[in-house]
Amino acid sequence: MVVTVLAIGDIIGRPGRDAVARLLPQLRQEHGLDLVVANGENAAGGFGLTPRIADDLFGLGIDVLTSGNHIWDQREMLTGFDGRPILRPQNYAPGAPGRGWHCHDLGAKGQVLVGNVQGQLFMPPTNSPFRAVDEVLAAAGGTRLRLIDIHAEATSEKVAMGWYLDGRASFVFGTHTHVPTADARILPNGTAFVSDLGMVGARDSVIGMDREISLQRFLTGLPHRFKVAEGVVTFNSVLVRIDAHSGNATLIERIDRSVAVSG
Repeated sequence: MVVTVLAIGDIIGRPGRDAVARLLPQLRQEHGLDLVVANGENAAGGFGLTPRIADDLFGLGIDVLTSGNHIWDQREMLTGFDGRPILRPQNYAPGAPGRGWHCHDLGAKGQVLVGNVQGQLFMPPTNSPFRAVDEVLAAAGGTRLRLIDIHAEATSEKVAMGWYLDGRASFVFGTHTHVPTADARILPNGTAFVSDLGMVGARDSVIGMDREISLQRFLTGLPHRFKVAEGVVTFNSVLVRIDAHSGNATLIERIDRSVAVSG
C-alpha cells in the first residue's frame, strides 16, 4: 500500500492562494494524492496567517498547514489554532499557542504524523530543533508515516536534519527561503529529503515581494514597506510516495508549475 504526499512551498499572499486554487484540484486528481501539506505562514498578505485564510486553504484541498517565524505576524493566530490542523514550530518556548505536530487520519492507510520545527542559524532565537524533533517523533508513537517541515535559513542545518532523521522519518523538507532546491533524493535508510520546497508566489519578484521595493531596500538601506508581487505565479512543490507498511519513501520528485492569476 502506497501513500502519496504533496508538500507545497510557502504560499505568498493572494497570488499564491489563487494559484493553489487553480492548480491543486488538478494535481490531486492527476497524482492520486492522499495528503497535501503546505507552509502557510506568508499566506495573509505576505506576512503571517489568519484563521479565515487557513480555512479557505483547507477548503481548496490542503490537509495540514505548517509555519515558521512569521506565524505571529497576524494577531488573530494567537487564538486561531484551536480545532485546525495548523502547526507552529515545536521548538518555540513552552506556553506558546498551538503545537508543533499533528496526526492526520488516512483511514485504511493509517495515520500520518506531520511535525514542524524551526532552525536556529540566522533565525529568531528558539530551542534546539534537533531536540524538538525528537519530542515530535516521541509523540508519534507507533505511527510509521512521519513528515517533518524544518523551517530554516541555512541549507547546512536542513541537510543536517535530513541525516539526523534518516530512517526515522518518511519525508523531511525545508521551507523558509522561498527558493526551490535541486537536491531531492531518498537517503540511504529510506527518508525522502529536499532542502527547500520553494514558494507559491510571483515569479518576477524577490522571493514573492515586489522587486522594485525590494531593490530600494537593498540600495538605500531604508525600511521601505514590502508589498506582495503580482503576475505569473510559480507553484513549487515536491511529491513523495511512501510505503505505508515500512514508512520508507519509494519516490521523490519536484512538481513545479507556472500559472497566470488575475491581479
